[in-house]
Amino acid sequence: MRVDNRVTLVDEVAVVEGEVVNVSNDHNCFGCGRLNAHGLHLEFRLNPAGDGVWTRFLPSARFEGYEGVIHGGIISTLLDEVMAWSLYRDDIWAVTGRMSVRFRTPMMVGEPVLAIGHIGQRRSRLIEMTGELLRETDSRVIADATASFVKVSEAQSRVWRAQYERDHHLETPPASADTHLVTI
Repeated sequence: MRVDNRVTLVDEVAVVEGEVVNVSNDHNCFGCGRLNAHGLHLEFRLNPAGDGVWTRFLPSARFEGYEGVIHGGIISTLLDEVMAWSLYRDDIWAVTGRMSVRFRTPMMVGEPVLAIGHIGQRRSRLIEMTGELLRETDSRVIADATASFVKVSEAQSRVWRAQYERDHHLETPPASADTHLVTI
């Protein structure tokens, strides 16, 4: 058990499942898309503390770098995803502008982890974020990150809302919407 100011959140996350906040329309995102056969298939839930989101992840050998150790790129992806989804929780559509990851201890194959994201300072289109990855069994910090996210234009936000928030059994994206072009 950690004794800093985050212990309450970690303890609550381990007990309280929280509301799922993933988009309703599935897609091929490596982090959260269920259609990506090679992806992480993350499911995000509201933080009980009132900001951001969290997710559980059970790393398998297919994500290892050195034998038995999860690749740092996967760790970075988990942190990037949990910070981005923390923004989505507040209906903020943004892209990662900068991210710095501090790796503290190896993430091992088969050890369940919690990734937790928090929204920090907001300045116009720039939003400072933090994320941490904790070993679920003892709350030891595996890695933490800080990032600056940049809000996309309102036009791009509308395109992504239409694409990702509609029921996937209904319409397809409008033919005029270029879903591959990101306007920031």
